[in-house]
Amino acid sequence: MALFYITPVQNLGRTRKVKMAEPDAGQAKVERLGRSHPVFGSPSFLRLWIAQVVSAFGDWIGFLAIIEIARRVGGDQPGSAIALVMIARVLPGFFLASVGGVIVDRVNRKRLLITCDLLRAVVLLLIPFIERVWALVLASLVLELATSLWGPAKESIVPNLVPKEQLTAANSLSLVAAYGTFPLAAGAFIGLAKFAEWLGGSSIGQVEWALALDALTFVAAAVLIASLPLGRHRAKKKKRQSIDLAQGVRELREGWKFIAISPQVRAVLVGLATGMIGGGMLIPLGAVFNDVVLEAGNAGFGTILVTLGVGVAAGVSILSVVQRRLVKDQAFVGAVLGAGICLLFAVSTSSTLWNLIGVFSMGICAGSVYVLGFTLLHEHVEEQLRGRVFSALYTLVRFCLLLSITVGGFLSDGFNWLFDVLFDNELEIGAWSMALPGVRGALWLASSFMIVASCLAWVSLRPPKKKYQ
Repeated sequence: MALFYITPVQNLGRTRKVKMAEPDAGQAKVERLGRSHPVFGSPSFLRLWIAQVVSAFGDWIGFLAIIEIARRVGGDQPGSAIALVMIARVLPGFFLASVGGVIVDRVNRKRLLITCDLLRAVVLLLIPFIERVWALVLASLVLELATSLWGPAKESIVPNLVPKEQLTAANSLSLVAAYGTFPLAAGAFIGLAKFAEWLGGSSIGQVEWALALDALTFVAAAVLIASLPLGRHRAKKKKRQSIDLAQGVRELREGWKFIAISPQVRAVLVGLATGMIGGGMLIPLGAVFNDVVLEAGNAGFGTILVTLGVGVAAGVSILSVVQRRLVKDQAFVGAVLGAGICLLFAVSTSSTLWNLIGVFSMGICAGSVYVLGFTLLHEHVEEQLRGRVFSALYTLVRFCLLLSITVGGFLSDGFNWLFDVLFDNELEIGAWSMALPGVRGALWLASSFMIVASCLAWVSLRPPKKKYQ
């Protein structure tokens, strides 16, 4: 899911080669363009990026519509219905993402991407007819299963389309596609409500139009992906592409073994997963902090979200300019540390202005973490392992995200009780004082998790005692 959310058979610029199918003329043309032009010099990557923009735009609209559907079918318990749907959008990744990685590494990735897009389109068209919570949860599960395959497959083909030196720029653009479309989607969702009102007596309302538009974006994305000149990859030469359980288990172990002994890959997974425990607490607690501490109301919280988004965009832009001068693995560790420190500063102030400065700075670091992390994985994971590695990343991130969302509220209540007992919810040192609601303590802990994540990532960068073959 876009909210949480979060690739040729050789990496150009590297001497080590992976055995693969011979590229066709179109693929060769893409590679020549990519070597001498910026990232959009590759027509194939441009098409893939447009497909991602279109589907992300639709996904945000569909997400808002599904929340409204959950509220509608939830009856007198809409909160529980929404919670179940959210769990359904996150939970499948825990159990199936790694298996999905094996599938991604064994099948035609282009065909898999198209199939997932078309499957999601069909499910979205069926959702307006749902009248029970369990059916909506089931539909959400199917959507997430398709997404769990689409994400690793997409990441696995990116290095096929752009040269190594352009991977940072490509990942920056992917971040823009995933999150930069939210304001447009929110505006479009509101516009669909006006459109439905203009139609008057039609039985098709805002939600139905939103889901239909989301389905259309997936179809459009599938058409764009179908035009990509990708040859079929071959991770290993086998008699047949038969799915063997024992072989699948061995391939899973191979992927996790590679993660364990590859310093850069290990650092990225540890840093992102642990950092997500802290960052994920912002989802349930950000609005609470805005209301309880800043007392800025809905407009104030909207300003915080916009500021965070602008910070992410600034981080991505800055990184695109300076990335050639950076040691990427060390910069990744520094960005994770910076995000934790900025969050600590933002929640330690009761001034809206200083809070926005902290949030903006955190956005710069968070955007850098995403781009640097995915670039490191693209550069250091070979063709035959990419699906499993990216699936492992999604599994860990989703687990940590669900954990943080689940415990965030409880931690806030626990800290509120503790601060009430110890400090009467206010810390005073001389003439200086600070309000200590529980949400501040919980977010302090969140920032600590992000700082710890940077330390774990730094430790993970130690080279292995033996080289992986």
